[in-house]
Amino acid sequence: MGYPGVGELERRARELVGAAPGVLRLRAVGESRAGRPLWLLSAGHGERQILTVAGAHANEPVGGASALRLARLLAHRPEYLETLGCTWHFLLCLDPDGARLAHGWQPEEPAPSLEECHRHFYRPAFACQPESPPAPGTGRQPLPESAALVRLLDELRPVAQFTLHGIEFGGAFMMQSRRVSGAARTFREAAGLLRIPLDDHPCDGPDWHCDPPGVLRLPEESTGSERDPSGFVAESTWLYPRRYGTLTVLVEAPAWAAPAVSDPRPAPDPEREVAQVGELLLSRTREIAELLQDGVPDEELLPLDTAARELLGVAPSLAATWAVEERSGSRGHFATLGLAARRLPLRAAAMLRRALAGTAPGTACALTELVHEWCRELEKTYEPRWIPVSAQTGLHVRTMLDVAHRVCG
Repeated sequence: MGYPGVGELERRARELVGAAPGVLRLRAVGESRAGRPLWLLSAGHGERQILTVAGAHANEPVGGASALRLARLLAHRPEYLETLGCTWHFLLCLDPDGARLAHGWQPEEPAPSLEECHRHFYRPAFACQPESPPAPGTGRQPLPESAALVRLLDELRPVAQFTLHGIEFGGAFMMQSRRVSGAARTFREAAGLLRIPLDDHPCDGPDWHCDPPGVLRLPEESTGSERDPSGFVAESTWLYPRRYGTLTVLVEAPAWAAPAVSDPRPAPDPEREVAQVGELLLSRTREIAELLQDGVPDEELLPLDTAARELLGVAPSLAATWAVEERSGSRGHFATLGLAARRLPLRAAAMLRRALAGTAPGTACALTELVHEWCRELEKTYEPRWIPVSAQTGLHVRTMLDVAHRVCG
């Protein structure tokens, strides 16, 4: 099993509809910036509405595979939808333009290469991520993909919204916009059965309450804005449908497991730990910046250059945030920070070498060496273990089915 590209998502969705036309249907609910359709696959005819959003980040193709897997299951077992009294909708890829630019790497199970994964890496700049519409006063206009998702949320007013994510390496975690009795326990049990380590205390969602291991919950007093640890603030399509009573659940499934992130023991010297990860982040981003020349990438690859340079630019603010906010925590939490300090410069180097390969080959070659060196160091330090795609999608699907049962009764 691999990760379906944008074209394959549509093709496989049409095949599912053709095989179960009484249960499934497919329609476009908007267009991307480049005019690509945003496909919504719907299953069942119940009054309650459930929405699953996949492909919000270009570097996380596992969500589309999970959406198709659950849609196929529901097509074969429509009685499950009838029991829940729901219609289940799957937005197959929220950012098809980004996914096209990131497509090219496919896992060769059971043990693909971490370095190969980064050969085609692309994750858009913050302002180009559709789940983060602009905050008031920024002067930015919402992306057409963001506007399409908001329209869909207004149309459906779902009882639950699932957003499916997949980090390169680390541990699994779940974010809930409100507490769902029993859901955290079942999520942890599913991760254990699938041999996916839980992130004891994720560094995502700095303003969310942590219920270790592996669960973050939104504070009741939270607004509709979301703050990234780097300091970037935007509105959030996760939080937008709270006006309709919608529960939003984000599920993060890593491609490579790093068992160290699960260690619940208190860190013996948090100040030293955070100083080390901050310096690692800053030293590696400086190393990249010193290699850069004035080469301008081809227009098609300009988004990679923009996104990578943004990562280099936010590194100091991210390190400063860690120094202020990360004053305590488990060993697992600081292992997660250590992975984040490695992930950001690795992403930047991987994108820049692609962007500059045609116009600054010497720089691209030096960046290739950095990617190789940093992948080897990460493997030696954390001993990451590949998680089969079937297990990654299994965590998504099991979590969605369990939460839907608890929400719909």
